[in-house]
Amino acid sequence: MNLVQRVQDILLKPRDTWQTIAQEPSDVPGLFKNYVVYLAAVSSLATFIGLSLVGVGGFGMSFRVPIVTGLVNLVVGFVLTLVMVYVLGLIANALAPTFQGEKNLPNAVKLVAYGSTAGLLGGIFNLLPALSMLGLLAALYSIYLIYTGIPVMMKAPEGKAVGYTAVLILCGVVAGLVMGAVSALFTGGGPGMMGHMGRSDGNVTFKVPGSEVTVDTARLEEAARKMEEAGKKMEEAQARGDQAGANKALGEMMGAALGGQGGKPLAPDVLQRFVPEKLAGMSRQSLEARSDQAMGMSFSSVSAGYDKDGQGVELRVQDIGAVPALTMAMGAWASSTVNRETQDEVERIYQKDGISFREEYSKDGGRSEMAMLLPNGVMVEIEGAGAGMDAVRAAGAALDIKGLAGLQRDK
Repeated sequence: MNLVQRVQDILLKPRDTWQTIAQEPSDVPGLFKNYVVYLAAVSSLATFIGLSLVGVGGFGMSFRVPIVTGLVNLVVGFVLTLVMVYVLGLIANALAPTFQGEKNLPNAVKLVAYGSTAGLLGGIFNLLPALSMLGLLAALYSIYLIYTGIPVMMKAPEGKAVGYTAVLILCGVVAGLVMGAVSALFTGGGPGMMGHMGRSDGNVTFKVPGSEVTVDTARLEEAARKMEEAGKKMEEAQARGDQAGANKALGEMMGAALGGQGGKPLAPDVLQRFVPEKLAGMSRQSLEARSDQAMGMSFSSVSAGYDKDGQGVELRVQDIGAVPALTMAMGAWASSTVNRETQDEVERIYQKDGISFREEYSKDGGRSEMAMLLPNGVMVEIEGAGAGMDAVRAAGAALDIKGLAGLQRDK
């Protein structure tokens, strides 16, 4: 197999290429050795270069991940990418009977490995952290690749491919959270090995040391149903040449795959009421309130900059509770307790009065950040702009957090 040619073929003509892949001998070790390791290396190496050599900038500040830490993250990320591909192959294989497909582990692993090509190559955008969001677009194309490969590799009916893809992607989101927890064990300190995945009472449970995440399969089936409906709308729109309708249906399909919309987001002007003109003695210098839509989901946020005598903070208030996938991702740290301190940095995660706090700052005052996840899914982020952690905490204490936590969104 020619690596470059296979990458071109799966990206440019996936339906024909899946037929070729299905006829090839099943050699999972060879697949990883000759294909997956190279794509995983692209993403991991690009991330290392972007974070440790290029650096990340924002709010007039910039920082780089220390070289040693970056190298550790590179190795751990590379290994966990390989593990993730195999784990998703196991999940794809286990789901096959549910969607009238045939269980075949080698084919399931090939489905995930080749289907992930676009997403893994999209990691190249991590070379410049400012462009890393473009990797998300590449990941979306990988969803399409997997969708086209399911009927061929898993022998599922064409009509079941959309639902099969939806459930697999949702399981992949949860598996990603698990991998993040495992990564923290290696990079953040803490003994243990990854636990196991089980199934009981119709639910799927992923276990890691000290915690577990359970996926309600009823919600997965509902997401699959919405995916199927959106898929049919997209096909109908394409058949009548309605590109706008097809794009809208595609957004609905992607939104369903990522957990859908969990209610109408709080309006930007509602959030703006809690962004005062003065904050802890600092005057507001900038303000932006916005509402955006992406992948069938809606987001609202308000950002503001405060300053006094050249020192200040950047404040961001956003409603993530309306997006279940984001809420689930935030839950990865919101339910944790962390107290980590090195010679240069401090990180603390704790809960107080029903609110989850995350503080991270450098002892030299060069970086200071605090995030608060409120019970209703509103996220408050404060970052020092030439100000230390004490100023960030003071800004957080001056906000009407109780009022923000009391906001309720329409269903």
